[in-house]
Amino acid sequence: MIAGGSLPPIPAKRYFTIGEVGELCDVKPHVLRYWEQEFNQLNPQKRRGNRRYYQHHEVVLIRRIRELLYEEGFTINGAKLRLNESSQENSVQVQTQQRANGQHQDSIRTELEAVLKILSK
Repeated sequence: MIAGGSLPPIPAKRYFTIGEVGELCDVKPHVLRYWEQEFNQLNPQKRRGNRRYYQHHEVVLIRRIRELLYEEGFTINGAKLRLNESSQENSVQVQTQQRANGQHQDSIRTELEAVLKILSK
């Protein structure tokens, strides 16, 4: 579909049709429908006439799936495992960041309480 091997940038839109996603990701619509069955993270909204509308994060996910399958040579099961590993790593990073933010907030709270004590004297 796309000559040169590079994918076009994803436009700043809220929803994309299956045809648009196919062009953006260089994947045929029937492949996208199959991937929906295989990858539970991929769940486009369906509207009138069962038409699919993908959101930006789903287009990014489709590009990642395409990369795993077509460029890195993973099987469907291997790609599923890799995506699950990535999501677990991301959740650990988010939890670590939240803990760090909480500790930072605690130190700010302690400093503010010390300032209030000084000002109240």
